[in-house]
Amino acid sequence: MARVLIPTALQSFAGGSDELEASGATIQEVLESLMAQYPNLKKHLFNDKGELRHFVNVYKGMEDTRSLQGLATPVSEEDELSIVPSIAGGVGGSLNKIPLPAPISVISEERGGAEELTNEEILRYSRHLILPEVNLEGQKKLRAAKVLCIGTGGLGSPIALYLAAAGVGTIGLVEFDDVDLTNLQRQIIHGTKDVGRPKIVSAKESLLDINPHVNVVTYEEMLTSENALDIAKDYDLIIDGTDNFPTRYLTNDICVLLGKPNVYGSIFRFEGQASVFWAEHGPCYRCLYPEPPPPGLVPSCAEGGVLGVLPGIVGCIQANEAIKLILGIGNPLIGRLLTFNALKMQFRELRLRKDPNCPICGENPTIHGLIDYEEFCGIRGEEAPAQEIEEIEEISVTDLKARMDSGEILTVIDVREPYEYSIARIPGTKLIPLGQIEERSGELDPETEIILHCRSGKRSADALNRLKAKGFKHLKNLVGGILAWSDEVDPSVAKY
Repeated sequence: MARVLIPTALQSFAGGSDELEASGATIQEVLESLMAQYPNLKKHLFNDKGELRHFVNVYKGMEDTRSLQGLATPVSEEDELSIVPSIAGGVGGSLNKIPLPAPISVISEERGGAEELTNEEILRYSRHLILPEVNLEGQKKLRAAKVLCIGTGGLGSPIALYLAAAGVGTIGLVEFDDVDLTNLQRQIIHGTKDVGRPKIVSAKESLLDINPHVNVVTYEEMLTSENALDIAKDYDLIIDGTDNFPTRYLTNDICVLLGKPNVYGSIFRFEGQASVFWAEHGPCYRCLYPEPPPPGLVPSCAEGGVLGVLPGIVGCIQANEAIKLILGIGNPLIGRLLTFNALKMQFRELRLRKDPNCPICGENPTIHGLIDYEEFCGIRGEEAPAQEIEEIEEISVTDLKARMDSGEILTVIDVREPYEYSIARIPGTKLIPLGQIEERSGELDPETEIILHCRSGKRSADALNRLKAKGFKHLKNLVGGILAWSDEVDPSVAKY
């Protein structure tokens, strides 16, 4: 029986297990054995043509089976297999078995040595200066460097703070959001006094408080196909601190088109990933994940939660990689994906290979400029365009409350997870988590009106479409979910 590591994003479809045993002589047979035990895994691993989805990688040890014999790769009882969809981690491999890339710097010697440090700077950076690998010349490179950070949230906070403390001369920040109380559990660049203020303002203040010698350039706007190239063109490297797939693919593509390194990080609940994607020296993000996952597979932090310290760990790794690239020391994470499991306190490493068929950095690229990333991530590969999906019938929280108060007997289904239900709930609702909605549809009367709700309305809309596909017709989605209920109906219901 081969051992298969199950990432957090798929554990709810695999009985909650983080590892399983399955028999089979090949990868295909092992996966089929797993899906026989857990049928809900199939739609997350394979498309309608029976092909492994493009946002899922399967590794045998540290080797991506796509680069071996694909699903026909032989498997023995001693083998460890890892399923790695976008964002998830938990994979096998030994750090000392993967060839390490040579040190490489994004700052030329001439540019780095242009200006002497002041006595105050020498004292401030003295612990750097006495490191032979950094020394005075390296600190000059840091001061000459220009780094663009996309986002000032969970990942962006430690990234920007440590780059400022290290003396990176110019730090660009792209951010359009305001500070929310729920951010403070992990976004340490902001404080309680900043709630309600623009993140870009509080982040800049924090960086200048740490180091007034750095130049902080702010872009209080969303990164889009229209502004991305103009914002990024003058920076030496770009750090991905994003939390959504459209911006992640946009960040990758501007790095490929401009020939710049992309210092990547992602987090999900207790797991994180980090790498350096630099198409001139190795694979890009699209080589690893040609397509984004479908809606509902990888929830946001607001839906899936995240251990507060996790983005601090992953963000520090990203800051470390950026500093190495500026100094030209050590071995960057080019061609390597580092994963971290906070519950097991376990780092693992995968080998990444450049995909010759990559649509943007491959041998015959089909992407030559920036595209509509919202559309790209909304269609999700083989799924139907949004305009082909029927409009969802909705109901407001005030209308629902009025119908409840009238004494009408209603079927209201909460599709959140049990741990969310224990935090806050709407009275009279029945809990059927989204991942169980299809298999438990027999508990519902298709001739009765069914109102679905979740935290904000996104997952319940997904549940509505799933039930509609099974023949249910009398369905409504609660607009705004339980958050709207708390805001407009009952403030005593906790928000989270």
